[in-house]
Amino acid sequence: METSPLLTEATPDDLLQQTLLAAEACFSSRQFLNGSITTSLLRALHQYGKDHFIHDGMDNGRLSYSRLLAASLALSDYLLTQTDKPRVGIILPPGKGGLIANLAVLFAGKIPVNLNFTAAKGSVDSAISQADLDYFITAQKFVEKLPTFPWPDPTQMLMLDTMVKKLKPAALKWMIKLRFCSTDSLIKKRKLDQRSNHDEAVLLFTSGSSGTPKGVPLSHRNLLANICQFGSRLDFQAGSSMLGCLPLFHSFGLTVTTFFPLLEGYNLVTYASPLETKKLAELIQEHNITLLTATPTFLRGYIRRAEPEQLAGLKYVVTAAEKLPKNLAETFYKRFGKYPLEGYGLTETSPASYLSLPAPETTDEATLIPTEKAGTVGLPLVGVAIKITDPITDEELPLSQAGCVWLRGANIFSGYIGQPELNAEVLQDGWFNTGDIGRVDAEGFLTLEGRLSRFSKIAGEMVPHELVEAEINKVLGLDQEEVRHIAIVGVPDEKKGEALVLLTSLQEYDAGTFMSDLKKKLIEADIPALWCPRSLVYTPQIPILASGKLDLAGCRQAVLGE
Repeated sequence: METSPLLTEATPDDLLQQTLLAAEACFSSRQFLNGSITTSLLRALHQYGKDHFIHDGMDNGRLSYSRLLAASLALSDYLLTQTDKPRVGIILPPGKGGLIANLAVLFAGKIPVNLNFTAAKGSVDSAISQADLDYFITAQKFVEKLPTFPWPDPTQMLMLDTMVKKLKPAALKWMIKLRFCSTDSLIKKRKLDQRSNHDEAVLLFTSGSSGTPKGVPLSHRNLLANICQFGSRLDFQAGSSMLGCLPLFHSFGLTVTTFFPLLEGYNLVTYASPLETKKLAELIQEHNITLLTATPTFLRGYIRRAEPEQLAGLKYVVTAAEKLPKNLAETFYKRFGKYPLEGYGLTETSPASYLSLPAPETTDEATLIPTEKAGTVGLPLVGVAIKITDPITDEELPLSQAGCVWLRGANIFSGYIGQPELNAEVLQDGWFNTGDIGRVDAEGFLTLEGRLSRFSKIAGEMVPHELVEAEINKVLGLDQEEVRHIAIVGVPDEKKGEALVLLTSLQEYDAGTFMSDLKKKLIEADIPALWCPRSLVYTPQIPILASGKLDLAGCRQAVLGE
Protein backbone atom coordinates (compact mmCIF):
# COMPACT_ATOMS: atom_id res chain seq x y z
CA MET A 1 0.00 0.00 0.00
CA GLU A 2 1.33 3.43 -0.99
CA THR A 3 2.02 5.98 1.73
CA SER A 4 -0.19 9.07 1.59
CA PRO A 5 1.66 12.16 0.24
CA LEU A 6 0.14 14.05 3.17
CA LEU A 7 2.13 11.95 5.60
CA THR A 8 5.40 12.04 3.68
CA GLU A 9 5.54 15.57 2.32
CA ALA A 10 3.60 17.81 4.71
CA THR A 11 5.56 19.82 7.28
CA PRO A 12 4.21 20.62 10.77
CA ASP A 13 3.51 24.15 9.50
CA ASP A 14 1.48 22.72 6.60
CA LEU A 15 -0.55 20.46 8.88
CA LEU A 16 -1.33 23.29 11.30
CA GLN A 17 -2.36 25.65 8.51
CA GLN A 18 -4.58 23.07 6.78
CA THR A 19 -6.21 22.15 10.11
CA LEU A 20 -7.06 25.80 10.75
CA LEU A 21 -8.38 26.22 7.20
CA ALA A 22 -10.64 23.17 7.61
CA ALA A 23 -11.91 24.48 10.96
CA GLU A 24 -12.55 27.90 9.40
CA ALA A 25 -14.56 26.36 6.56
CA CYS A 26 -16.66 24.33 9.00
CA PHE A 27 -17.34 27.26 11.31
CA SER A 28 -18.14 29.65 8.46
CA SER A 29 -20.86 27.30 7.18
CA ARG A 30 -22.77 27.21 10.47
CA GLN A 31 -26.45 28.05 10.12
CA PHE A 32 -26.67 30.70 12.86
CA LEU A 33 -24.40 32.97 10.80
CA ASN A 34 -27.30 33.47 8.37
CA GLY A 35 -29.19 35.45 11.03
CA SER A 36 -28.87 39.08 12.10
CA ILE A 37 -27.51 40.71 15.23
CA THR A 38 -30.68 42.82 15.43
CA THR A 39 -33.14 39.95 15.62
CA SER A 40 -30.79 37.99 17.89
CA LEU A 41 -30.60 40.89 20.36
CA LEU A 42 -34.36 41.37 20.29
CA ARG A 43 -35.00 37.70 21.02
CA ALA A 44 -32.37 37.57 23.77
CA LEU A 45 -33.66 40.67 25.58
CA HIS A 46 -37.20 39.30 25.40
CA GLN A 47 -36.08 35.89 26.66
CA TYR A 48 -33.88 37.11 29.53
CA GLY A 49 -36.14 40.08 30.28
CA LYS A 50 -37.03 39.99 33.97
CA ASP A 51 -34.13 37.91 35.23
CA HIS A 52 -31.22 40.00 33.95
CA PHE A 53 -30.29 43.66 34.10
CA ILE A 54 -27.93 46.45 33.18
CA HIS A 55 -26.48 48.34 36.15
CA ASP A 56 -25.10 51.79 35.36
CA GLY A 57 -22.23 52.56 37.74
CA MET A 58 -22.46 56.30 37.07
CA ASP A 59 -25.80 56.76 38.83
CA ASN A 60 -26.37 53.23 40.23
CA GLY A 61 -29.48 53.05 38.07
CA ARG A 62 -30.66 49.60 37.08
CA LEU A 63 -32.85 48.45 34.19
CA SER A 64 -34.15 44.94 33.64
CA TYR A 65 -33.63 43.67 30.10
CA SER A 66 -37.43 43.90 29.66
CA ARG A 67 -37.40 47.63 30.41
CA LEU A 68 -34.28 48.08 28.32
CA LEU A 69 -36.04 46.47 25.37
CA ALA A 70 -39.18 48.56 25.81
CA ALA A 71 -37.23 51.82 26.05
CA SER A 72 -35.19 50.93 22.98
CA LEU A 73 -38.27 50.11 20.92
CA ALA A 74 -39.94 53.37 21.98
CA LEU A 75 -36.88 55.35 20.90
CA SER A 76 -36.66 53.41 17.63
CA ASP A 77 -40.22 54.50 16.76
CA TYR A 78 -39.20 58.12 17.29
CA LEU A 79 -36.02 57.77 15.21
CA LEU A 80 -38.01 56.63 12.19
CA THR A 81 -39.68 60.06 12.12
CA GLN A 82 -36.41 62.00 12.35
CA THR A 83 -34.09 60.83 9.55
CA ASP A 84 -34.25 58.91 6.30
CA LYS A 85 -30.50 58.26 6.28
CA PRO A 86 -29.44 54.63 6.78
CA ARG A 87 -26.94 55.51 9.51
CA VAL A 88 -27.34 57.38 12.81
CA GLY A 89 -24.46 58.90 14.80
CA ILE A 90 -24.10 58.13 18.52
CA ILE A 91 -21.89 60.21 20.81
CA LEU A 92 -22.23 58.56 24.21
CA PRO A 93 -20.08 56.61 26.69
CA PRO A 94 -20.95 53.10 27.98
CA GLY A 95 -24.09 53.14 30.12
CA LYS A 96 -27.88 52.90 29.92
CA GLY A 97 -28.09 55.76 27.44
CA GLY A 98 -25.42 54.44 25.10
CA LEU A 99 -26.94 50.98 25.11
CA ILE A 100 -30.50 52.19 24.51
CA ALA A 101 -29.26 54.40 21.66
CA ASN A 102 -27.47 51.55 19.88
CA LEU A 103 -30.37 49.14 20.30
CA ALA A 104 -32.91 51.74 19.16
CA VAL A 105 -30.97 52.45 15.97
CA LEU A 106 -30.76 48.72 15.21
CA PHE A 107 -34.46 48.15 15.98
CA ALA A 108 -35.29 51.04 13.63
CA GLY A 109 -33.58 49.06 10.88
CA LYS A 110 -30.70 51.53 10.76
CA ILE A 111 -26.95 51.38 11.37
CA PRO A 112 -25.37 52.81 14.56
CA VAL A 113 -22.16 54.80 14.14
CA ASN A 114 -20.47 55.36 17.51
CA LEU A 115 -18.15 58.34 17.12
CA ASN A 116 -14.83 58.72 18.92
CA PHE A 117 -15.32 61.69 21.25
CA THR A 118 -11.60 61.65 22.18
CA ALA A 119 -10.48 62.19 18.57
CA ALA A 120 -9.29 65.43 17.01
CA LYS A 121 -11.74 67.63 15.09
CA GLY A 122 -10.34 66.58 11.72
CA SER A 123 -10.86 62.89 12.50
CA VAL A 124 -14.42 63.48 13.76
CA ASP A 125 -15.35 65.57 10.71
CA SER A 126 -13.90 62.89 8.43
CA ALA A 127 -15.90 60.14 10.15
CA ILE A 128 -19.16 62.13 9.91
CA SER A 129 -18.51 62.79 6.23
CA GLN A 130 -17.59 59.19 5.41
CA ALA A 131 -20.67 57.86 7.24
CA ASP A 132 -22.96 60.49 5.64
CA LEU A 133 -24.60 61.36 8.96
CA ASP A 134 -27.28 63.99 9.49
CA TYR A 135 -28.66 62.91 12.88
CA PHE A 136 -26.93 62.20 16.20
CA ILE A 137 -27.94 60.80 19.59
CA THR A 138 -26.16 62.19 22.65
CA ALA A 139 -27.03 63.68 26.05
CA GLN A 140 -27.11 67.27 27.29
CA LYS A 141 -24.89 66.42 30.25
CA PHE A 142 -22.35 64.84 27.92
CA VAL A 143 -22.36 67.89 25.64
CA GLU A 144 -21.62 70.10 28.65
CA LYS A 145 -18.84 67.76 29.75
CA LEU A 146 -17.04 67.98 26.39
CA PRO A 147 -17.11 71.66 25.40
CA THR A 148 -14.18 71.30 22.97
CA PHE A 149 -15.77 68.49 20.94
CA PRO A 150 -16.88 69.61 17.44
CA TRP A 151 -20.58 69.11 18.15
CA PRO A 152 -22.99 69.08 15.18
CA ASP A 153 -25.77 71.63 14.78
CA PRO A 154 -28.23 71.37 17.74
CA THR A 155 -31.09 70.76 15.28
CA GLN A 156 -29.36 67.51 14.28
CA MET A 157 -28.98 66.21 17.83
CA LEU A 158 -31.34 64.21 20.01
CA MET A 159 -30.62 64.78 23.71
CA LEU A 160 -31.44 61.41 25.21
CA ASP A 161 -31.47 62.58 28.84
CA THR A 162 -34.10 65.21 28.09
CA MET A 163 -36.11 62.77 25.92
CA VAL A 164 -36.56 60.19 28.66
CA LYS A 165 -39.73 61.73 30.10
CA LYS A 166 -41.30 62.09 26.65
CA LEU A 167 -40.58 58.45 25.87
CA LYS A 168 -41.95 57.03 29.13
CA PRO A 169 -45.58 56.62 27.93
CA ALA A 170 -44.42 54.91 24.74
CA ALA A 171 -42.04 52.66 26.68
CA LEU A 172 -44.87 51.69 29.05
CA LYS A 173 -47.03 50.72 26.08
CA TRP A 174 -44.21 48.58 24.78
CA MET A 175 -43.88 46.87 28.16
CA ILE A 176 -47.53 45.84 27.90
CA LYS A 177 -47.23 44.83 24.24
CA LEU A 178 -44.22 42.63 24.93
CA ARG A 179 -46.24 40.55 27.40
CA PHE A 180 -48.57 39.42 24.65
CA CYS A 181 -46.48 39.84 21.49
CA SER A 182 -44.08 37.16 20.28
CA THR A 183 -40.66 38.21 19.07
CA ASP A 184 -41.27 36.56 15.70
CA SER A 185 -44.37 38.66 15.06
CA LEU A 186 -42.55 41.80 16.16
CA ILE A 187 -39.62 41.02 13.87
CA LYS A 188 -41.94 40.49 10.88
CA LYS A 189 -43.97 43.61 11.59
CA ARG A 190 -40.81 45.72 11.65
CA LYS A 191 -39.38 43.88 8.63
CA LEU A 192 -36.20 43.18 10.56
CA ASP A 193 -36.05 39.70 9.01
CA GLN A 194 -35.51 41.17 5.56
CA ARG A 195 -31.88 42.12 6.22
CA SER A 196 -29.16 39.93 4.74
CA ASN A 197 -26.54 38.49 7.06
CA HIS A 198 -23.94 40.23 4.90
CA ASP A 199 -25.60 43.65 5.29
CA GLU A 200 -23.81 46.30 7.32
CA ALA A 201 -24.86 46.10 10.98
CA VAL A 202 -22.61 48.72 12.57
CA LEU A 203 -20.00 51.17 11.29
CA LEU A 204 -16.85 51.75 13.32
CA PHE A 205 -13.70 53.71 12.60
CA THR A 206 -10.07 52.73 13.10
CA SER A 207 -8.10 54.64 15.73
CA GLY A 208 -6.32 56.75 13.15
CA SER A 209 -2.93 56.10 14.79
CA SER A 210 -1.25 56.27 11.39
CA GLY A 211 -3.48 58.88 9.73
CA THR A 212 -7.13 59.53 8.87
CA PRO A 213 -9.52 56.99 10.51
CA LYS A 214 -10.88 54.40 8.10
CA GLY A 215 -14.54 53.41 8.09
CA VAL A 216 -15.01 49.72 8.95
CA PRO A 217 -18.50 48.33 8.27
CA LEU A 218 -19.15 45.14 10.24
CA SER A 219 -21.93 42.89 9.02
CA HIS A 220 -24.50 40.95 11.03
CA ARG A 221 -22.53 37.82 10.14
CA ASN A 222 -19.27 39.35 11.38
CA LEU A 223 -20.72 40.25 14.78
CA LEU A 224 -22.58 36.97 15.32
CA ALA A 225 -19.45 35.03 14.40
CA ASN A 226 -17.15 36.94 16.73
CA ILE A 227 -19.52 36.83 19.69
CA CYS A 228 -19.71 33.06 19.31
CA GLN A 229 -15.93 32.76 18.78
CA PHE A 230 -15.11 34.78 21.88
CA GLY A 231 -17.76 33.19 24.08
CA SER A 232 -16.72 29.66 23.19
CA ARG A 233 -13.35 30.21 24.91
CA LEU A 234 -14.78 31.42 28.23
CA ASP A 235 -16.24 29.48 31.13
CA PHE A 236 -18.96 31.73 32.57
CA GLN A 237 -21.50 30.62 35.13
CA ALA A 238 -25.21 31.40 34.79
CA GLY A 239 -26.02 34.77 36.33
CA SER A 240 -22.49 36.10 35.80
CA SER A 241 -21.91 39.83 35.43
CA MET A 242 -19.66 41.53 32.89
CA LEU A 243 -18.01 44.92 33.11
CA GLY A 244 -18.63 47.27 30.19
CA CYS A 245 -16.37 50.31 30.45
CA LEU A 246 -14.55 50.27 27.12
CA PRO A 247 -15.76 52.96 24.68
CA LEU A 248 -18.63 52.04 22.37
CA PHE A 249 -16.63 53.43 19.45
CA HIS A 250 -14.07 50.68 20.15
CA SER A 251 -14.92 47.36 18.46
CA PHE A 252 -14.11 45.35 21.61
CA GLY A 253 -16.27 47.68 23.68
CA LEU A 254 -19.24 47.28 21.33
CA THR A 255 -18.99 43.61 20.38
CA VAL A 256 -17.56 41.91 23.46
CA THR A 257 -18.50 44.07 26.45
CA THR A 258 -21.90 45.23 25.15
CA PHE A 259 -23.57 42.87 22.67
CA PHE A 260 -21.97 39.65 23.99
CA PRO A 261 -23.47 39.77 27.52
CA LEU A 262 -26.90 40.69 26.15
CA LEU A 263 -26.96 37.75 23.75
CA GLU A 264 -25.57 35.27 26.26
CA GLY A 265 -27.82 36.33 29.13
CA TYR A 266 -25.26 37.83 31.50
CA ASN A 267 -25.82 40.91 33.61
CA LEU A 268 -24.04 44.02 32.36
CA VAL A 269 -22.37 46.49 34.71
CA THR A 270 -21.32 49.68 32.92
CA TYR A 271 -19.19 52.69 33.67
CA ALA A 272 -18.50 55.66 31.43
CA SER A 273 -14.69 55.67 31.60
CA PRO A 274 -12.03 52.93 31.66
CA LEU A 275 -9.65 55.41 33.27
CA GLU A 276 -11.43 55.73 36.64
CA THR A 277 -9.95 52.52 37.94
CA LYS A 278 -10.66 53.25 41.62
CA LYS A 279 -14.41 53.25 40.95
CA LEU A 280 -14.14 50.33 38.51
CA ALA A 281 -12.39 48.24 41.17
CA GLU A 282 -15.29 48.92 43.52
CA LEU A 283 -17.78 47.77 40.86
CA ILE A 284 -15.72 44.65 40.13
CA GLN A 285 -15.85 43.67 43.81
CA GLU A 286 -19.48 44.66 44.37
CA HIS A 287 -20.84 42.75 41.37
CA ASN A 288 -18.38 39.84 41.46
CA ILE A 289 -17.12 40.53 37.93
CA THR A 290 -15.11 37.61 36.53
CA LEU A 291 -13.70 39.12 33.31
CA LEU A 292 -11.62 42.30 33.10
CA THR A 293 -10.74 43.51 29.60
CA ALA A 294 -8.39 46.46 29.31
CA THR A 295 -5.43 47.90 27.48
CA PRO A 296 -2.04 47.76 29.23
CA THR A 297 -2.37 51.53 29.72
CA PHE A 298 -5.55 51.03 31.77
CA LEU A 299 -3.98 48.20 33.82
CA ARG A 300 -1.48 50.70 35.21
CA GLY A 301 -4.39 52.55 36.83
CA TYR A 302 -5.52 49.41 38.69
CA ILE A 303 -1.98 48.87 40.02
CA ARG A 304 -1.97 52.40 41.45
CA ARG A 305 -5.53 52.69 42.73
CA ALA A 306 -7.10 49.26 43.35
CA GLU A 307 -6.76 47.07 46.44
CA PRO A 308 -5.91 43.36 45.96
CA GLU A 309 -9.15 42.17 47.57
CA GLN A 310 -11.20 44.20 45.07
CA LEU A 311 -9.94 42.13 42.13
CA ALA A 312 -9.82 38.80 43.99
CA GLY A 313 -12.91 37.45 42.19
CA LEU A 314 -11.54 37.96 38.69
CA LYS A 315 -11.05 34.82 36.64
CA TYR A 316 -9.80 36.43 33.44
CA VAL A 317 -7.68 39.53 32.88
CA VAL A 318 -7.27 40.06 29.14
CA THR A 319 -5.39 42.90 27.44
CA ALA A 320 -5.26 43.99 23.81
CA ALA A 321 -4.78 47.03 21.52
CA GLU A 322 -1.08 47.40 22.42
CA LYS A 323 1.77 45.12 23.47
CA LEU A 324 1.70 44.05 27.11
CA PRO A 325 5.10 44.85 28.66
CA LYS A 326 6.49 41.93 30.65
CA ASN A 327 7.37 44.10 33.66
CA LEU A 328 3.81 45.49 33.74
CA ALA A 329 2.32 41.98 33.66
CA GLU A 330 4.62 40.87 36.48
CA THR A 331 3.84 43.95 38.59
CA PHE A 332 0.10 43.33 38.16
CA TYR A 333 0.55 39.68 39.15
CA LYS A 334 2.55 40.54 42.27
CA ARG A 335 -0.16 42.94 43.44
CA PHE A 336 -3.32 41.01 42.53
CA GLY A 337 -2.27 37.38 42.05
CA LYS A 338 -3.73 37.44 38.53
CA TYR A 339 -1.44 37.29 35.52
CA PRO A 340 -2.82 39.44 32.68
CA LEU A 341 -2.88 37.62 29.36
CA GLU A 342 -2.79 39.05 25.87
CA GLY A 343 -5.37 38.76 23.14
CA TYR A 344 -5.26 40.03 19.59
CA GLY A 345 -7.81 41.68 17.39
CA LEU A 346 -8.51 44.56 15.09
CA THR A 347 -11.56 46.63 14.26
CA GLU A 348 -11.60 44.82 10.90
CA THR A 349 -11.87 41.40 12.60
CA SER A 350 -14.88 42.38 14.76
CA PRO A 351 -12.39 42.37 16.76
CA ALA A 352 -11.24 39.22 18.60
CA SER A 353 -9.04 36.76 16.67
CA TYR A 354 -6.52 35.30 19.14
CA LEU A 355 -6.83 34.84 22.89
CA SER A 356 -4.71 33.64 25.80
CA LEU A 357 -6.45 32.03 28.76
CA PRO A 358 -5.27 30.77 32.15
CA ALA A 359 -4.74 27.03 32.39
CA PRO A 360 -7.83 25.23 33.72
CA GLU A 361 -7.70 24.15 37.35
CA THR A 362 -7.36 20.39 37.63
CA THR A 363 -5.96 17.74 39.94
CA ASP A 364 -5.55 15.32 37.05
CA GLU A 365 -1.92 14.48 36.37
CA ALA A 366 -2.62 14.10 32.65
CA THR A 367 -0.82 16.55 30.39
CA LEU A 368 -3.03 19.49 29.45
CA ILE A 369 -2.98 21.28 26.13
CA PRO A 370 -1.49 24.73 26.91
CA THR A 371 -3.85 27.71 26.69
CA GLU A 372 -1.27 30.50 27.08
CA LYS A 373 2.37 31.12 26.46
CA ALA A 374 4.47 34.08 27.59
CA GLY A 375 5.25 36.58 24.87
CA THR A 376 2.42 35.45 22.58
CA VAL A 377 -1.15 36.64 22.01
CA GLY A 378 -2.49 33.14 22.41
CA LEU A 379 -4.28 30.65 20.18
CA PRO A 380 -6.70 31.38 17.34
CA LEU A 381 -10.38 31.56 18.15
CA VAL A 382 -12.50 28.87 16.55
CA GLY A 383 -13.00 29.53 12.84
CA VAL A 384 -9.95 31.78 12.40
CA ALA A 385 -7.29 30.69 9.88
CA ILE A 386 -3.88 32.30 9.35
CA LYS A 387 -1.16 32.56 6.73
CA ILE A 388 2.18 34.39 6.66
CA THR A 389 3.71 36.20 3.66
CA ASP A 390 7.04 37.86 2.96
CA PRO A 391 6.61 41.63 3.54
CA ILE A 392 8.88 42.41 0.58
CA THR A 393 8.09 39.75 -2.05
CA ASP A 394 4.50 38.85 -0.92
CA GLU A 395 5.39 35.15 -1.27
CA GLU A 396 3.73 32.83 1.23
CA LEU A 397 6.03 31.66 4.02
CA PRO A 398 5.87 28.77 6.50
CA LEU A 399 3.86 29.80 9.58
CA SER A 400 6.98 29.56 11.73
CA GLN A 401 8.76 32.31 9.77
CA ALA A 402 8.10 35.95 10.63
CA GLY A 403 6.14 37.89 8.03
CA CYS A 404 2.86 39.66 7.28
CA VAL A 405 -0.09 38.16 9.15
CA TRP A 406 -3.19 37.40 7.05
CA LEU A 407 -6.42 36.18 8.69
CA ARG A 408 -9.49 34.47 7.30
CA GLY A 409 -12.87 33.84 8.95
CA ALA A 410 -16.53 34.77 9.22
CA ASN A 411 -15.54 37.62 11.55
CA ILE A 412 -13.49 39.42 8.87
CA PHE A 413 -15.01 42.60 7.42
CA SER A 414 -15.70 43.03 3.69
CA GLY A 415 -13.77 46.26 3.09
CA TYR A 416 -13.35 49.92 4.09
CA ILE A 417 -16.01 52.34 2.93
CA GLY A 418 -15.02 54.40 -0.10
CA GLN A 419 -11.53 52.89 -0.48
CA PRO A 420 -11.57 50.38 -3.37
CA GLU A 421 -7.81 50.56 -4.02
CA LEU A 422 -6.92 49.88 -0.39
CA ASN A 423 -9.48 47.07 -0.23
CA ALA A 424 -7.92 45.39 -3.27
CA GLU A 425 -4.58 45.52 -1.47
CA VAL A 426 -5.59 44.20 1.97
CA LEU A 427 -8.41 41.80 1.01
CA GLN A 428 -7.48 38.97 -1.34
CA ASP A 429 -9.38 35.71 -1.92
CA GLY A 430 -11.06 35.88 1.50
CA TRP A 431 -7.82 36.75 3.32
CA PHE A 432 -7.24 40.02 5.21
CA ASN A 433 -3.78 41.54 5.57
CA THR A 434 -3.70 42.74 9.17
CA GLY A 435 -0.64 44.93 8.70
CA ASP A 436 1.08 43.11 11.57
CA ILE A 437 4.32 41.11 11.46
CA GLY A 438 4.21 37.80 13.30
CA ARG A 439 4.97 34.10 13.38
CA VAL A 440 3.26 30.96 14.68
CA ASP A 441 4.96 28.26 16.74
CA ALA A 442 4.41 24.52 16.53
CA GLU A 443 1.58 24.62 19.09
CA GLY A 444 -0.31 27.36 17.24
CA PHE A 445 0.61 30.35 19.43
CA LEU A 446 0.98 33.64 17.57
CA THR A 447 3.87 35.98 18.41
CA LEU A 448 3.58 39.53 17.09
CA GLU A 449 6.72 41.46 16.27
CA GLY A 450 5.08 44.78 15.46
CA ARG A 451 3.02 46.64 12.89
CA LEU A 452 4.39 46.65 9.36
CA SER A 453 4.07 50.44 9.56
CA ARG A 454 6.48 50.24 12.50
CA PHE A 455 9.24 48.64 10.44
CA SER A 456 11.79 50.51 8.34
CA LYS A 457 13.47 49.01 5.30
CA ILE A 458 17.10 50.05 5.74
CA ALA A 459 19.63 48.88 3.14
CA GLY A 460 17.23 46.07 2.23
CA GLU A 461 16.73 44.89 5.83
CA MET A 462 13.44 45.12 7.76
CA VAL A 463 14.17 46.89 11.08
CA PRO A 464 11.50 46.64 13.83
CA HIS A 465 10.88 49.93 15.66
CA GLU A 466 9.35 48.27 18.72
CA LEU A 467 12.34 46.00 19.28
CA VAL A 468 14.72 48.97 18.99
CA GLU A 469 12.56 50.91 21.46
CA ALA A 470 12.60 48.00 23.90
CA GLU A 471 16.40 47.77 23.76
CA ILE A 472 16.81 51.53 24.24
CA ASN A 473 14.51 51.43 27.26
CA LYS A 474 16.58 48.56 28.63
CA VAL A 475 20.02 50.12 28.17
CA LEU A 476 18.82 53.48 29.53
CA GLY A 477 16.99 51.88 32.46
CA LEU A 478 13.70 53.57 31.60
CA ASP A 479 10.52 52.43 33.37
CA GLN A 480 7.59 52.28 30.92
CA GLU A 481 4.96 51.60 33.58
CA GLU A 482 4.24 55.26 34.19
CA VAL A 483 4.93 57.12 30.95
CA ARG A 484 6.50 56.55 27.54
CA HIS A 485 9.72 58.55 27.10
CA ILE A 486 10.86 57.48 23.63
CA ALA A 487 9.58 56.46 20.20
CA ILE A 488 11.36 55.43 17.02
CA VAL A 489 10.31 57.08 13.74
CA GLY A 490 11.45 56.06 10.27
CA VAL A 491 12.40 58.87 7.88
CA PRO A 492 13.46 58.85 4.19
CA ASP A 493 17.17 58.45 3.49
CA GLU A 494 18.73 58.80 0.03
CA LYS A 495 21.50 56.26 0.58
CA LYS A 496 19.80 53.50 2.57
CA GLY A 497 16.11 54.05 1.83
CA GLU A 498 15.20 54.88 5.44
CA ALA A 499 16.88 55.91 8.67
CA LEU A 500 15.76 55.83 12.29
CA VAL A 501 15.18 58.92 14.41
CA LEU A 502 14.84 58.79 18.19
CA LEU A 503 11.95 60.95 19.38
CA THR A 504 12.27 61.58 23.12
CA SER A 505 10.86 63.65 25.95
CA LEU A 506 14.11 63.33 27.94
CA GLN A 507 16.22 66.49 28.23
CA GLU A 508 19.08 65.53 30.57
CA TYR A 509 21.77 65.06 27.93
CA ASP A 510 24.14 66.59 25.44
CA ALA A 511 22.72 65.40 22.11
CA GLY A 512 26.03 64.46 20.50
CA THR A 513 27.44 62.65 23.52
CA PHE A 514 24.09 60.99 24.26
CA MET A 515 23.72 59.52 20.76
CA SER A 516 27.32 58.29 20.72
CA ASP A 517 26.94 56.62 24.11
CA LEU A 518 23.55 55.15 23.15
CA LYS A 519 24.94 53.58 19.97
CA LYS A 520 27.82 52.05 21.93
CA LYS A 521 25.44 50.55 24.52
CA LEU A 522 23.12 49.16 21.83
CA ILE A 523 25.98 47.50 19.95
CA GLU A 524 27.21 45.99 23.24
CA ALA A 525 23.67 44.58 23.63
CA ASP A 526 24.08 42.86 20.21
CA ILE A 527 21.91 45.35 18.33
CA PRO A 528 23.24 45.78 14.75
CA ALA A 529 24.74 49.19 13.97
CA LEU A 530 22.25 49.46 11.11
CA TRP A 531 19.43 49.49 13.69
CA CYS A 532 20.82 52.33 15.79
CA PRO A 533 19.03 55.70 15.56
CA ARG A 534 20.87 58.20 13.37
CA SER A 535 19.60 61.35 15.04
CA LEU A 536 17.49 62.67 17.89
CA VAL A 537 14.47 64.99 18.14
CA TYR A 538 13.11 66.41 21.39
CA THR A 539 9.38 66.71 22.10
CA PRO A 540 7.71 67.81 25.38
CA GLN A 541 5.56 64.66 25.36
CA ILE A 542 5.44 61.53 23.22
CA PRO A 543 2.13 61.63 21.28
CA ILE A 544 -0.29 59.02 22.65
CA LEU A 545 -3.90 58.25 21.66
CA ALA A 546 -6.66 58.01 24.29
CA SER A 547 -6.51 54.19 24.07
CA GLY A 548 -2.86 54.24 25.09
CA LYS A 549 -1.59 53.44 21.60
CA LEU A 550 1.33 55.36 20.18
CA ASP A 551 0.07 58.13 17.90
CA LEU A 552 2.17 57.31 14.84
CA ALA A 553 0.92 60.27 12.82
CA GLY A 554 1.66 62.60 15.74
CA CYS A 555 5.18 61.17 16.16
CA ARG A 556 5.91 61.59 12.48
CA GLN A 557 4.66 65.17 12.60
CA ALA A 558 6.89 65.88 15.60
CA VAL A 559 9.92 64.60 13.68
CA LEU A 560 9.22 65.87 10.16
CA GLY A 561 6.79 68.71 10.83
CA GLU A 562 4.28 67.18 8.38
